[in-house]
Amino acid sequence: MKTFALAMSLCALIVCRQAAAAAVQDSGPPVVRPPAQTAPHVEDLVAIALGRSSDVDVLRAKLAAAREMVAPAGALPNPMTSIAYTEADFPFFGVGREPMSAITIEYRQGLPYGGKRVARRQVARAEVETRVRELEELQQQIGRQVRTIYGRMYALDCERTVLKAARELLDMLTATASTRYGVGEASEEPVLKAQLAVSRLDERADDLAAERRIQLAALNRLLDSPIDSALGDIEALPPVTVPSSDWLELAQANSPGLAVRQAEIAAAQKRLAVTKLDLKPDFTVGGAVGIRGKLPPVVTFGVGVEWPWWKKDKQESLVRAAERELDLARHAEHNEWVDVRTEVARLSAEWQRAEQQIRRYQQAILPQTAAAMDAARLAYLNGRGDFSTVIEDFGLWLDARVRLATREADRFATWADLQVLTSGPATGGAGKGR
Repeated sequence: MKTFALAMSLCALIVCRQAAAAAVQDSGPPVVRPPAQTAPHVEDLVAIALGRSSDVDVLRAKLAAAREMVAPAGALPNPMTSIAYTEADFPFFGVGREPMSAITIEYRQGLPYGGKRVARRQVARAEVETRVRELEELQQQIGRQVRTIYGRMYALDCERTVLKAARELLDMLTATASTRYGVGEASEEPVLKAQLAVSRLDERADDLAAERRIQLAALNRLLDSPIDSALGDIEALPPVTVPSSDWLELAQANSPGLAVRQAEIAAAQKRLAVTKLDLKPDFTVGGAVGIRGKLPPVVTFGVGVEWPWWKKDKQESLVRAAERELDLARHAEHNEWVDVRTEVARLSAEWQRAEQQIRRYQQAILPQTAAAMDAARLAYLNGRGDFSTVIEDFGLWLDARVRLATREADRFATWADLQVLTSGPATGGAGKGR
């Protein structure tokens, strides 16, 4: 019976060794699973989010309203008409009989000081430009959010795939340890450690499922989809490239936040010009026709001037307020430029780190951890190694693959942030090839 048990144990060890060796490769273990629906391309999701976003609709409505205000801003004031009855023989009706009695129809038209209408129309156009820049900034931010969440979900899906392969490998190791313990060739400690490792994997798998649901809810919010809408597995991130030219110059030319601040400065300058023109008088022209019945009509013409007599209490205060608004807009632009420079420096460091670390994982850490775990496992199967070393190297092997996916997601998020600063209104850069 003991010989039969040892033979069965040897067979189990050989099977475990062959299966484990096939599962561990430098590029990661192959995963056998039923076909699953894959997630749409990230740029397709961005297009959906932009098309459905209520926030985008709100800004588009504001932009449309601002455009409608351009023509009225430069229009003439509404004319005024009035009718007056003059009676020289009151209380009797003397029109047609008394020369001073008449029914007078009057028309008056206000005429703003030269340049005011043009200046006000320029203010309205500047408001339109500000709304355009705000819309572009929002669209860029929505794209960045979708891409960032997509990258996080990719890392989670990669880790889930690795955990499935790791669970299969641990099951093999557990079976090996149990077999050797059953025939008295090893203590119970390897069995308990293998079972503990399996429990830790199950714990992490549950955390991954919860985290993916959280990220999916955030993505569905951006897509304006039901909160429980499913998304297929994200098997790969699209290839991304960064500009080869100076990022700071590109950011200065294309940053949507900076464009908004600059549009606000232009609008503030034009509002200041309008308030200064309001120190100039406006005019009124008009005429009247007095109807006197059988007597000839009386016609009058007149010109009026609206003097800014109370400019110290009104117009001059408005000018000072407009000057302060212009100062605030310039300070906001300066602060935005400081933020852009800081962000470019951060993204440059993040991109270089991600590139270096991904290369290090692919060329060194992944093959090294795979080789170390394979050596420890084979030593244990041949009775020369310790199971604790197998578990330790298994943890390093698992951690390396998870960290690689995280590094890839971080690099993708860095690229998404850089797109906002350097790509301008028409985003792009990620190819649609998987």
